[in-house]
Amino acid sequence: MQFSLWLALVGAGTLISFTPGAGAINTMSNALNSGFRRSIWGILGQQAALLIHIVIVALGVGLLVASSPIAFNVIRYAGAAYLVYLGIRQFLAKPELDAERTGSLRSEPRWSMFRRGLWVNILNPKAIVFFLAFLPQFIRLDRPMLTQYLIVAVTVVVIDVLVMWFFFAGTARSFRRFTRDAAGQRVLNRIFGVLFVGVGVLLALIH
Repeated sequence: MQFSLWLALVGAGTLISFTPGAGAINTMSNALNSGFRRSIWGILGQQAALLIHIVIVALGVGLLVASSPIAFNVIRYAGAAYLVYLGIRQFLAKPELDAERTGSLRSEPRWSMFRRGLWVNILNPKAIVFFLAFLPQFIRLDRPMLTQYLIVAVTVVVIDVLVMWFFFAGTARSFRRFTRDAAGQRVLNRIFGVLFVGVGVLLALIH
């Protein structure tokens, strides 16, 4: 993979990981109720689901490339447009306030936390659509496909583990208080919305 494209992957992967979602909420809940160290088991479950999504999308895109490289480029540009759409939707999203859960997971077994993390991500149908939009932005048709997908998978997983564990789990209490506030959520939505639009436009131009 071209180094400049990999740097773009690192930036986009970091942005995606920092964007609050079901995985971040699950991680913060585990950290608050089971402790920072034990929260890693839920994070690992989420990564297992992420890898499953990547494999599914990679196989589908591989078949698409074999049948029509033109269709692959159509999907790639449509994916960039989808990222812009996600950014606009994130920017306009209304705050969602939930009561903080307390104390229900303190004695939960590691496998239970892993399993819940797996299902939190794998049962999200939007993840497949998102990766179908996201992955082709970093794949070059003139280079070995398997190697590129391995680089993407390892990079995205490592980034997500670091962000989930050291940011969302490590700062669970203060960050969760911030996201429960309507004004705070509105600021986050607008920041990440603008960033998503920028990433979508940038990826469409630099490939």
